[in-house]
Amino acid sequence: MRGKVENQIVMLSSLTPDQLVPQDHPIRRIKPLVDQALKDLSPVFNRMYADLGRPSIPPEHLLKACLLIALYSIRSERQFCERLQYDLLFKWFLGLNIIDAAFDASSFSKNKERLLEHQVAREFLTAVISDARRRKLLSEDHFTVDGTLLEAWASLKSFCPKDGGATPKSGANNPGVDFHGEHRTNDTHQSSTDPEARLAKKGAGKEARLCFAGHVLMENRTGLVVDVTVTWATGTAERDTALDMIEKVPGSHRITLGADKGYDTHDFVTACRDINVTPHVARRQWSIVDKRTTRHAGYQLSQRVRKRIEEIFGWIKTVGGGRKLRYKGIPRNQLWAELTTAAYNLVRIAKLMATCPN
Repeated sequence: MRGKVENQIVMLSSLTPDQLVPQDHPIRRIKPLVDQALKDLSPVFNRMYADLGRPSIPPEHLLKACLLIALYSIRSERQFCERLQYDLLFKWFLGLNIIDAAFDASSFSKNKERLLEHQVAREFLTAVISDARRRKLLSEDHFTVDGTLLEAWASLKSFCPKDGGATPKSGANNPGVDFHGEHRTNDTHQSSTDPEARLAKKGAGKEARLCFAGHVLMENRTGLVVDVTVTWATGTAERDTALDMIEKVPGSHRITLGADKGYDTHDFVTACRDINVTPHVARRQWSIVDKRTTRHAGYQLSQRVRKRIEEIFGWIKTVGGGRKLRYKGIPRNQLWAELTTAAYNLVRIAKLMATCPN
């Protein structure tokens, strides 16, 4: 029998968002991990705000919102606030009631300076990593490092001479820029949209774009991210940043570091050995890495496992929205990178807990 359309709206309801989210939904395994990390950051949040004054949006809501933006590939903070108004799963994740109104998108921009000043994103990533370490999901001996180019929120049209000389333009609205035949380098030109972006390309024959360099340090056993950094895109950024990240690894015991052929240089390999790190880098035709390293089975294992780091970059760029960055400058993109990799770690930890709960 055909059902009838009921146009009357139910006025009263005893339902809660928790009752409407399926019990077997994957995000239910992520939420306790997030709540525990935020609980560890409570002293940091207390230092961020004054004791008196008008209450602001809780920082827990802002951080959870950033995680949802990464997990559900939401393209902007404004779109998230619009979706928060009617998406009950989002309200459940933030701990809101059905009738609670969504906060305004300007709350992100107003509070971002406070998050940057107190390095909240770094503290949150550290709390997630510490939780994984308590669950014995991290290896303290074997790591992999790699870097990638992240396209900046700036067009090549904005890449103008630093001395104020104008690049020839044509047209009225959204004018085209004719830079053919002009020698443009990072020493002589700078983006007027994002001055910290640098002109770079992935390899010979590839097109040049305004980019930042993203670097990830991964532990080899479970593929979790233990450190992430956004820097200028320079020719030596990958190797220099890799040394900075590996020096932050706790402990003084010898560790191994897997990497691709771009790290097979004399200065990088020598610097690794000076800080008690065995460089398991892929060998070039004329390699500085000899059989003292390659004859061990651990070297072959590192070369096989290091390719897993490409899965992290793939997730960050496709799911996390890092194909083209949303923010200008290194500090704001660093905050985005730390929260996005924290979201990746949370997904990874939840999967590991589901497959091996003990």
